[in-house]
Amino acid sequence: MTVTTELAGAHYPVAVVGGGQAGLSVSYCLRERGIEHIVIEANRAGHEWRERRWDSFCLVTPNWQCKLPGFPYRGPDPDGFMVRDEILRYLEDYVSFFRPPLVEGVSVTRLRRAATGVFELSTTAGDLTADQVVVATGPYHTPSVPRMAERLPAGVTQLHSSRYRHPGPLPEGAVLVVGTGQSGCQIAEDLHLAGRQVHLAVGSAPRVARFYRGRDCVAWLDEMGHYAKGIDRFGDADAVRMRVNHYVTGRDGGRDIDLRAFARDGMRLYGRLTGVNGATLEFADDLKAALDHADSVAEGIKDAIDAHITAHGIDAPEEPRYVPVWEPSEQPHDVDLAAAGITSVIWSTGFARDHRWIEIPVFDGRGYPMHRRGATSCPGLHFLGLPWQYSWGSGRFEAVGRDAEFLAGHIDASRRLADVCGTLTGAPMALAAALPVG
Repeated sequence: MTVTTELAGAHYPVAVVGGGQAGLSVSYCLRERGIEHIVIEANRAGHEWRERRWDSFCLVTPNWQCKLPGFPYRGPDPDGFMVRDEILRYLEDYVSFFRPPLVEGVSVTRLRRAATGVFELSTTAGDLTADQVVVATGPYHTPSVPRMAERLPAGVTQLHSSRYRHPGPLPEGAVLVVGTGQSGCQIAEDLHLAGRQVHLAVGSAPRVARFYRGRDCVAWLDEMGHYAKGIDRFGDADAVRMRVNHYVTGRDGGRDIDLRAFARDGMRLYGRLTGVNGATLEFADDLKAALDHADSVAEGIKDAIDAHITAHGIDAPEEPRYVPVWEPSEQPHDVDLAAAGITSVIWSTGFARDHRWIEIPVFDGRGYPMHRRGATSCPGLHFLGLPWQYSWGSGRFEAVGRDAEFLAGHIDASRRLADVCGTLTGAPMALAAALPVG
């Protein structure tokens, strides 16, 4: 739904930028506190799921982890994995459930803070102001493709993973997938199952088993408290925030993604793609190390599960450990595109953040917003939906609601403090920065 409202010249206590699961979650929490606000979405609610996911996409975490505030998953398959259209319907039903003050099809093009402390937002529907702002646009803004892509021959079809839908539109011939994060591995599997010859440039992402000792590994890790563990409990918080997610799939009820099994069945694996020299692709000599690392992480998770089972006397079936089904006998350093029959390249190389529209100095040297549980050093400016914003589940359906609840509480407390400040000093936000986070 879209609220019919005139944005130009309006003022709101809180403006939320972004109408995905993060923006909708904090909207629900703000409404529960009776805080007037507006949610501004550049496209339609759920745009990322609608436009940037392939046809066979599904969640890699079980449905029971979908816990948007006031609207947990109540479907018939809690241990299953929603596919793309079901995820989209879940979000659309959430909008219908609590009817947020959502304005769709409006982009925020500029955010700055006036000397008075109020925030000024320029949008494609006019300018407005707000006492506080929540940036809930997530971390995945601009598809990231390495410059070496420009050196590929003109006849090679190139797609970023966000534009891949299914194998059909790709020209006949083999496909090179670059990157083995969750998207790269699942797209490679999609092509492989469709009978396409796949060449896969393997990166450093770890993997995790889908099931172990009678349960989904996610269920074990949840029981062990891993999803609730806060970033402040790690000694290397910055490094933790930059970690790559483990690859696994929920497809067809859930299973491991084993790159070695793909290779055994005909997929061609290489190390990292390091260069393009005309029609020749160049790869690093690190395939074996990457596969061994991914297996080591998966087995380490099983070690932790075993220890948890033993410590708590849990009755769980024994299970043999993974045995590699394929080893690289040689690691090609270069491949000729024509000789390999490669006609398409899919870049599963992630996204870059783009906060150029935010003219407030709250970013570090990498462009990452500096915050504590979403609250920045600029009083009234908040972020929500970032990976590892506070815990492993942040930014996902599992914990974005917890983050939203915390942030809404902080916003409410800031608002009340601002009211006191306004009464005492005449400057509503003058003391708001003194409010501790946590």
